[in-house]
Amino acid sequence: MERILVSACLMGRKVRYDGGAKTSSDAWLAGWREEGRLVPFCPEVSGGLPVPRPAAEIEGGAGGAAVLAGAARVLATDGSDVTAEFLAGARGALAVARAHGIRMAVLKEGSPSCGALAVYDGTFQGRKLPGQGVTTALLEQHGIRVFSEEQVPEAAGYLRTLET
Repeated sequence: MERILVSACLMGRKVRYDGGAKTSSDAWLAGWREEGRLVPFCPEVSGGLPVPRPAAEIEGGAGGAAVLAGAARVLATDGSDVTAEFLAGARGALAVARAHGIRMAVLKEGSPSCGALAVYDGTFQGRKLPGQGVTTALLEQHGIRVFSEEQVPEAAGYLRTLET
């Protein structure tokens, strides 16, 4: 059975920067949870950040690949550089995925860790740019396909291709 890495906040765990969750009511995710396919993970908590914590964005909206390459940092609203924690969390997600033989993930959109389609632009003004978070970029670089919670039907289609 294919396992799926999933953002812990989508499963109701209160791990987000504001101390909350973003629990998904998606029927596919509920079914996969019942089947025991889901492996919940929060890269930011795994990387050592507390709950709650200051919001963070990738400087210049550069995206996760730039952070992985050392060309951009992840900065918090209080001015602190949390790049090391985001990198540690991304490496932790990859390690968990490898340990479970995971080939796909469903992660929280917009997050500087988990965003698959867009990230905030680094100004803390609520503006998004196309791009990926740090964890998504690392997983994709290692052949793990990442979908946002907005793409679960596409994820279900991809899961079918993995199981044939």
